[in-house]
Amino acid sequence: MKKQFAALIFAILPVFAFAAGTEPHLDKVEIDLTDKAAMQDGLKTFANYCMGCHGTQYQRYERVATDLGIPEDVMMKTVVFTGAKFGDHMKTGMKAEDAKVWFGAPPPDLTLVARVRGNDWVYTYMRSFYEDPARPYGVNNTVFPNVGMPHVLAPLQGRRVMGCKQVQVVEDGRKQFDPLTGTPITQEACDQMIVEPGTGTLSEAEYDEKIKNLVTFLAYSANPVKLESQRIGTYVLLFLAFFFVFAYLLKREYWKDVH
Repeated sequence: MKKQFAALIFAILPVFAFAAGTEPHLDKVEIDLTDKAAMQDGLKTFANYCMGCHGTQYQRYERVATDLGIPEDVMMKTVVFTGAKFGDHMKTGMKAEDAKVWFGAPPPDLTLVARVRGNDWVYTYMRSFYEDPARPYGVNNTVFPNVGMPHVLAPLQGRRVMGCKQVQVVEDGRKQFDPLTGTPITQEACDQMIVEPGTGTLSEAEYDEKIKNLVTFLAYSANPVKLESQRIGTYVLLFLAFFFVFAYLLKREYWKDVH
């Protein structure tokens, strides 16, 4: 029995090793849910580029407009393109049966994507498309290989292809610097994903900021009451700390004559 158990362990170890080795590198992104301007810009990007296929059906236009400080007339004019009413849920205009024919399956709802996948995953994913003629839509993704989704933000980002760029030299896990000037030591690497200059309407920094704002909106959408919960939690902890003092004094008063 022990030999069989040991054989089973050695058999499944390569599976775990393979799974661990295929985890994509995720870039960190700092999200500020108090930044209404960022969320408004993220909502604009979502409405203009994403909502044709994806919805956030557990959110209502009215609630989003109220939370993000958007007047009703502006919300209805710039975000609602499906004939929906102000109090309706934010559903995609694409019919499920049409989506199944066009894509093989309806695109997923994105209300909770930032909560399920994580902000870093969504941020990295939206910046990791690259040209791949072998794929049906001509693009692939390093975070989600063989993804069945076109790169809808390609006009903003530009053409991302395999190319050469200067990267900092790393030896034994340490970045190398010139001992005299302190500047990074670089070398040309031709196995890097690069965005061809001039092929997108945004610079690389501007595109990253645009995606950060989109992720900020999706993070808000995944948990609209997060800030309120944190505020209430703070008051609860302060109350408990204040109550603890009186509880301790009362306990000491009751037990002072007990020996």
